[in-house]
Amino acid sequence: MQKEAKQFTATVGGRTITFETGKLAGQAGGAVTVRLGDSIIFAAATMSSQPREGLDFFPLTVDYEERMYAGGRIPGSFFRREGRPGTDAILTARLTDRPIRPLFPDGMRNGVQIIMDSFSADEDNPLDILAINAASCALAISDIPWEGPVGAVRVGRVNGEFIANPTYAQMEESDLDLVVAGSADAILMVEAGADEVPEDVMVKALAFGQEALQPSVEAQRKMAAEVGKAKREVDLIGLDEAIKAKMKTRAEAALNELLDATHTKAELYQAVDDLRDSIAAEWADAHPESETIAKDAKNAFEDVYKQVVRDRILFKHIRPDGRGLAEIRPIWCEVGQIPRAHGSGLFTRGETQVLNFTTLGTPRDAQELDNLTPADKKRYMHHYNFPPFSVGEVKPLRGTSRRDVGHGNLAERALVPVIPSESDFPYTMRLVSEVLSSNGSSSMASVCGSTLSLMDAGVPISAPVTGIAMGLIKEGDKYVILTDIQGLEDHLGDMDFKVAGTQKGITALQMDIKIKGITPQIMAEALEQARGGRDFILGKMMEVISKPNPELKDHAPRITVIHVPVSKIGAVIGPGGKNIRAIQDETGAKIDIQEDGSVFIAATDGVAEAAARERILACTETAELGRIYTGKVVRTTDFGAFVEILPGTDGMVHISQLDSERVNSVEDIAQVGDELTVMVTDIDHSGKIRLSRQAVLEGWTAEEAREKDKPRKSSGGSRGGSDRRGGSRSGGGKRY
Repeated sequence: MQKEAKQFTATVGGRTITFETGKLAGQAGGAVTVRLGDSIIFAAATMSSQPREGLDFFPLTVDYEERMYAGGRIPGSFFRREGRPGTDAILTARLTDRPIRPLFPDGMRNGVQIIMDSFSADEDNPLDILAINAASCALAISDIPWEGPVGAVRVGRVNGEFIANPTYAQMEESDLDLVVAGSADAILMVEAGADEVPEDVMVKALAFGQEALQPSVEAQRKMAAEVGKAKREVDLIGLDEAIKAKMKTRAEAALNELLDATHTKAELYQAVDDLRDSIAAEWADAHPESETIAKDAKNAFEDVYKQVVRDRILFKHIRPDGRGLAEIRPIWCEVGQIPRAHGSGLFTRGETQVLNFTTLGTPRDAQELDNLTPADKKRYMHHYNFPPFSVGEVKPLRGTSRRDVGHGNLAERALVPVIPSESDFPYTMRLVSEVLSSNGSSSMASVCGSTLSLMDAGVPISAPVTGIAMGLIKEGDKYVILTDIQGLEDHLGDMDFKVAGTQKGITALQMDIKIKGITPQIMAEALEQARGGRDFILGKMMEVISKPNPELKDHAPRITVIHVPVSKIGAVIGPGGKNIRAIQDETGAKIDIQEDGSVFIAATDGVAEAAARERILACTETAELGRIYTGKVVRTTDFGAFVEILPGTDGMVHISQLDSERVNSVEDIAQVGDELTVMVTDIDHSGKIRLSRQAVLEGWTAEEAREKDKPRKSSGGSRGGSDRRGGSRSGGGKRY
C-alpha cells in the first residue's frame, strides 16, 4: 500500500521551499526531499545501533552524490556513470557537515551517516542550500540525538539590495555570494565569495541571512513535532569528574610552567606529550588493578590542558606563544625564487609557510566542468597540497583530500574578484599552493602566497589580496577574539573564521565553529579586527613586490589574439584539423580557435608567433583582382592549368595565357607541382578565379590583363578556379 507523504513549506525570499517525508526510504533513520522550483535534493540520515569502540572523536560522515540524471544528462566519463565525487559535490558535503556537526551531543560515539542525492536540477536554483536544509531536516525527524534544526540561505546583492536564495541568473549580477547557516538564535556557519564588499555591508548581509533562514528552521520544527521519531538513548563517553579534578590538581601548575616558556610548535607539543605520558605512567603504577587508568589519565590530561590554555587566553590574555590578542606572527616573503615557474611566491607567517606557483596557459587549458551548474568551464584554478611533512608527520599519500579541495576552493574564491577578464588577459591560470610548514591558517597563507605569485608572473590583478584566520574563546557571556590563530588555538578554541580581501573590501569568508552558534555582534567585531590584521600583512607583502611585474617571464607563453571571419574558421582548421596541426608543428606555437573567430596564438618567442600568425592569416586571405601570386600547379587539363594561389584557393590559367608565345600543350609550360607566378584577371559571381601568366611576363596592368584575358564561353569543363573558403583577410591583432 502506498504511503502518504507529509509536506511542510517555508517561504524564503518570496518563494516556497517544500519539505516532504513519509514516502521514500522508510528504513533510514530519517529521510526527506527538499524542493525549490524544479530543484530537488533527497537526504537520508542513519545512526549505528552501537557506539564504535576505541574512538576519541564523533564518527560523522556526510556525503553528497551529484547525479547527472538530475539535469537530464549522461555523465561525460568513459564509463558513462558517476565516479568519485567531483569538486562541487565535495564542497557541498563540507558545507553541509560544518553547521550540523556542533549540534550532536558531546561524547557521542555512534556512527552517523548522512547521504544526499540530487534528484532534480533546474539550472535555476543552486542545490547546495537545499542540501544543508535537507540534511538538517532528515536529522530533525529521525531518531538520532541532535540539537537542531538548522536553516540555510544564500544571500546575494544586486544593485545594493539583498536577495534571499538568488537564482543563478541573479547571481551573475550579484557582487556577493554568501551562505549562512544557523539555528533560531545563532549563526553556525558562514561561507562567502564577494567582489570587495566592505565590512559593514557584510555585517548587514549576515544579519539579513540570519533573519531569512528562520522560516526554514520553523518549518523543520513543525515537521519534527508532527512526524518526527522519538530520539534514541545513546551512551556518551565521558570522564568521571573526580578523575578530572584530580588531574587538574596534578597537572595544572606544570602545564602553566610549560606554556610560560618560549618554544616552537614541535617543542611545545613534545613537552606536553612527555608530561601527559609521565603522569599516565605514574597513575598506572599507583593503580595496577585498573586496566583503564592510563587511558583515563590521558583523556583527563587533554581535558585539563584544553581548559588551561583557554583560561589563560580568556582571563589573562596570554596566548600559547606569548602574543597579544591582535598580534600577528613574524612575516617574511619572497618572489621569483623558482626559475622556470611563470610566477612564484613564498609566504611565511610564524611556522606556517606556503610556496605558490603560477602557470599560464592558453584558453584550451581551461578546465571543462561536468556538473549540474550552468558553468561549463573555468579559466582560473587554484589547487592546494598539504603533505604530512608540513606538520612533522609520516603518513602515506592518498591523493587529494576533501580538506585539500576545500582549502583550494577558498583561496580560489578569494582571488577570483581581482583576476583580469579574458578580454584583457586571455590566459588560463593554474595556481598551486604547496604547504611546506603548517601551524595554523595555511589556507590564508595560500591566499597571500598566490597574490605574490600572480604579481611575480606579471598577471595584472586589480588589487593584492591578503587573508587571515581569526579565533574565538568563549565561556558564557565572556569572550575574546584572536588574530592570526595558530594550530593549538584552532584545535582548542571555539571558532576558525577566515577572512580574505583587498584594502577595498572582503573577497572571501569561511567560518567554522565548535560551539552552538555565535551572534552577529561577535562576527562584526571579528571582521573589524581582521581588517587591521590584513592591512598589516599587506604592508609586509608590499615591501617585497608592490605591483604586478610589467612583463611576463621570458619563458612564459605570449598570447597574440587575432580575429578571422567565422566563415574562415574551417579553412584555418583544415580537413580533419590538418592545417592547424601543420601550423603548430612547423612553428612550435599553440593555437586555440574560438567559435566567434578569435584565434589565440601562444608562443615563447616572437619568430614562432609571427610565423604562425602569417600562416593563419594566409588561410583566411581572399584573392584580389590584379594581384600577382606565386602558386603551385595542382591540376592540368587540355585547356589550361589550375594553380593554388592561396591555401585552399585555386584559379585557372587558360592555355592562351600560359606564355607570351603560342603554347601547343599545357604540360609544355606547367606540370603538377610546378610553381607559376600569375595575376588574377577575373573573379566571377560564383567565386571562380581566372589567372594569367602572360600578364606577368608582359608586364600588363590589371586593366590591360582584364581586357586581354576575357573569359570565353565554352562547352567544355570548368573554365575557372574556385575559392573554396570565402571571406576576407583579417590582419593586425592584440598581443599580451
